[in-house]
Amino acid sequence: MNRLWCLFFSVAAILAVVFFYIGPSMGWWFPGVAASPLGQQIDDLFYLILAITGVTFIGVHLVLGYILWKFGEVPGKKSLYQHGSHTLEVVWSIVPAGILLFIALYQMDVWAAYRMKSRFDQDAMANPVAEVTARQFEWRIRYPAPGKVLQDTPQADDLYTVNDLHTPAGKPVVIKLRSEDVLHSFFLPHLRVKQDAVPGLVIPVWFHANEPKVYDLVCAELCGWGHYKMRGQLTAQSQVDFDAYMQKLQQSQNDDGYREAAAE
Repeated sequence: MNRLWCLFFSVAAILAVVFFYIGPSMGWWFPGVAASPLGQQIDDLFYLILAITGVTFIGVHLVLGYILWKFGEVPGKKSLYQHGSHTLEVVWSIVPAGILLFIALYQMDVWAAYRMKSRFDQDAMANPVAEVTARQFEWRIRYPAPGKVLQDTPQADDLYTVNDLHTPAGKPVVIKLRSEDVLHSFFLPHLRVKQDAVPGLVIPVWFHANEPKVYDLVCAELCGWGHYKMRGQLTAQSQVDFDAYMQKLQQSQNDDGYREAAAE
């Protein structure tokens, strides 16, 4: 029976090698290639941690398989109690601690770039593209009128859309994130951006779409019975196309009644 367990642990290690090797190419870990510079850094950090844990997992299983094969089912063999090795205990405490410290230090730059306002692009911070308000179960988007800067409070000439966020591509942009009712989570999976929307808070979120494209925008926080349908899209466009879109949106919303209804 011990030999059977030996084969089990050995096969598990072999399968782990196969899955770790082909997983990224099959798109099992992330939804496609990261579409932003920060997203690529996050992917690199993920795969580094995956490699460390993968090597540890495979090594442990190989050792288990070897022990079961060599020492299992030996007639007349008796176990011998031993207090243990102080040196070994120190080693297996220091090595994991060192690995965790390395990961903690290695990820600090990525975390700072993602979360610290001082690391955001200051031009983008001064000119947010839009305000995104999460509510059950949709994304309400408010833009400033072309040529104007987004204000904290709605203005008479603001522009509105629902579940359809447009931003320029190829440069950092900032949106202001709010929640109107419960906790939501603003998630752009292809850009590796996720930020909780908290009632009562206005949270700046920055991202950088590498190329003009349409990306998924979803809610990653269970926010009620209609959570599953709280989906939108991010359309990253060239600056020229974005400006043209804003002009077109302004022309289609020059009706004050529409703006008032959208703002409610």
